[in-house]
Amino acid sequence: MLKKQKPTDLEAWHKLQQNSIYDKRTLKTRFYEDRERFNKYHIKWDGILFDFSKNHIGSETFALFQELLEEANVRSAIEQQQSGKKINVTEDRAVLHTALRNVSESPIYVDGEDVMPSVKDSWAQIATFSSEIRSGNWKGHTGKRIKDVVNIGIGGSDLGPRMVINALRPFITDEINFHFVANVDGADLHEVLKKVVTETTLFIIASKTFTTQETMQNANSAKEWFLKNGGEQESVAKHFVAVSTNAEGVAHFGIDPKNMFTFWDWVGGRYSVWSAIGLPVVIAIGFQGFQEFLSGAHEMDKHVANADWSRNIPAIMAVIGIWYRNFHNAPSHAILPYDQYLDRFAAYFQQGDMESNGKYVDRSGNRVNYPTGPIIWGEPGTNGQHAFYQLIHQGTDLIPADFIAAKKCQHKLRKHHPILLANFVAQTEALMTGKSRMEVEIEMRQAGINSEDIDKIAPYRVFEGNRPTNSIILDELNPYHLGQLIAAYEHKIFIQGYIWNIYSYDQWGVELGKVLAKAVLNELRGGPPHNHDSSTSALINYLKN
Repeated sequence: MLKKQKPTDLEAWHKLQQNSIYDKRTLKTRFYEDRERFNKYHIKWDGILFDFSKNHIGSETFALFQELLEEANVRSAIEQQQSGKKINVTEDRAVLHTALRNVSESPIYVDGEDVMPSVKDSWAQIATFSSEIRSGNWKGHTGKRIKDVVNIGIGGSDLGPRMVINALRPFITDEINFHFVANVDGADLHEVLKKVVTETTLFIIASKTFTTQETMQNANSAKEWFLKNGGEQESVAKHFVAVSTNAEGVAHFGIDPKNMFTFWDWVGGRYSVWSAIGLPVVIAIGFQGFQEFLSGAHEMDKHVANADWSRNIPAIMAVIGIWYRNFHNAPSHAILPYDQYLDRFAAYFQQGDMESNGKYVDRSGNRVNYPTGPIIWGEPGTNGQHAFYQLIHQGTDLIPADFIAAKKCQHKLRKHHPILLANFVAQTEALMTGKSRMEVEIEMRQAGINSEDIDKIAPYRVFEGNRPTNSIILDELNPYHLGQLIAAYEHKIFIQGYIWNIYSYDQWGVELGKVLAKAVLNELRGGPPHNHDSSTSALINYLKN
């Protein structure tokens, strides 16, 4: 059971409050005063460089970070999670996505039963099936090999495999195209079905309960399309498989239960890409590549559990985030990957972070009186530089940002990569140093601009700087390092939630809208009206008419 403790009751928390008030040195000053700053505030570990030197921290702050982690007993919380304790208290579940990537021989117990044999059985089933698809041995109803895989899911069942396949495009098979459908808006499925044919398409229906409204509507529409375009009912089993726990629902749909890939209630949706939900990933990169993906995450699991706090990447990421959210009033956090293959990474952790820590009730059932869960957002660089970086550079809110890049690119256009990396480095420097009024005036005078125009224009060209960033550099973006990176952010989220004294692994906030949507849908279809407010009733009537 996770210890229930308000962060505001911790001595280290109060020390950090004092530190944030009295240590107001700028980042430029910190670097000027300490030439060894980078050496003190970076971690190089297993193909990852994590540079956190461009943050508003000094030796005292850094020591207090470690004191906070120690006083909050974070090490024990990590051990409880990874050992199978039921830390998802409101749903009485363990939280064991770490077991899904446990490539060691160590057992992990839930309710006295070692879960690893069933995890390994799942690996074997996935490996066999994916090999059949990749080799072409699995045939459609006319005897042709599968050329298109359509994953139908929503939330983690969509964002996880979609993000990973995008990230690992250089490693996926050229024999198969991958498509994703999540939105119940028919346009999403419609546009995918225009690109595929029944004879050579495999649909993966990913739904733990096999009752999720959006997923099942898309699945049933895909099945109708299949039957109207040359498929027969008895052929559904050759073109539809399921990732679910509802064998009865899967069989009723027409899917052979042998082609149902199961997982467990201790796997949360937004942490499920390591499970059978990752089936599209396994088909895409092969089971050996998937094992490398799992291995990278497993190494990060060991790192967060054992590394000293001063050298612990997820722990430092977590406390830096708390530092800005709670002590510097930063409402959001940007994730800015300088790698086009990571174009869905920010969206993936928008769900991962905000669905986990977007909570106002603590582990004792009381309303918290401090901020939790920042708004997570971002897009790939360099696109963002020509879009929203203006707000980060000169806006009125402090926006901490993670910059992510790979030393080695995974494409043949080698001349592009130094330009990309130059922008990656330059942006963190610019956000830190800024440009003073004096520098602006000197620059304008050298350009021949007269004094009157300088007085008018100079204020707009001043950059205050002093904007914090983390830099994360992978040796290369491959399955192993991607596994590490994802796992690092997962652990960061959990550590923050634990220190904030909230439960990170439930998501009751998404349920109310689902329930109300069913009632509204009934009304839109002509059912009796419910007692709504005037706005809701008017909207329903307007849409009905």
